Amino acid sequence: MFAVDICLCCVWLLHLFPTVQVYENLALHRQAWQNTTYWSNIAERAVDGLKSNLDRHGRQCALSWDHQTTAEWQVDLGAVRSVHHVSIQYVTGNDEWDEDNWYTGTFLGFSVYVSYTPNKEDGVLCFRDTSYTRATIPNPVSISCPYHGRYVIYYNNRTHPPYPAGYYEYAVTYLCEVEVYGCPTTGYYGENCSLPCLKNCACHILEGTCMGCLPGYKGPRCSKECDDNTYGLECMGSCGNCSNGEQCHHVDGSCPSGCDAGVHGKACNEGIHNKSKLYFNLTYKLD
Repeated sequence: MFAVDICLCCVWLLHLFPTVQVYENLALHRQAWQNTTYWSNIAERAVDGLKSNLDRHGRQCALSWDHQTTAEWQVDLGAVRSVHHVSIQYVTGNDEWDEDNWYTGTFLGFSVYVSYTPNKEDGVLCFRDTSYTRATIPNPVSISCPYHGRYVIYYNNRTHPPYPAGYYEYAVTYLCEVEVYGCPTTGYYGENCSLPCLKNCACHILEGTCMGCLPGYKGPRCSKECDDNTYGLECMGSCGNCSNGEQCHHVDGSCPSGCDAGVHGKACNEGIHNKSKLYFNLTYKLD
């Protein structure tokens, strides 16, 4: 009877406290960047873990200069990661967050991207605000973003007036904290990031389905390395002039035995003057 009571108690506790998925804040204390910086309010303040003072002058928020047409902020996760969601805490002036709060209009129309490179155009659009108003925009806001990438990018613009009602006329970044939650190690998914993905596959963080190959691999099962003088994401990078015509490293484009005479650099594509081939270098760091 005692054992039955314990069992029933455990079942009751499971219903009361259901299992939740736990992900790590991958952005905490990482390098960050913004296209303009207002005095000492550097981009890294949005990933310092501090959000107790949400005033613009509280020294806990990343701020850009006013009177700009575009505003961009990004964090480098340090390596390609599997992201689950992004949480953004805005500046509030330490006032109630409602339609009368002036700051609400500065965030309307924002977008969030995840990218393998620092360029948002190379990435996936996770969210673009087209419907929030000053009365409905949440703070903080949580954005589902189940993709792989190294850079998470916040972007806003005021380039095509007239703007919807309530929009502030300039683009700014007033970000007190940006938290990027996901798996800390590439190649795992599921609860606590404990289930292995297919090898070389960028799998969905919840379901484990393959959404594409990790940089350096190709094929329906991501089992083939990039070849034919290509490397990187979707094998779109072109190798430089590796010594003796060798294939460059399939992930980062480096040359295993050095460069041909007259060229240098990690990808052996610097110092090229009389070459007709176009090279570009996309470098990825994987676990």
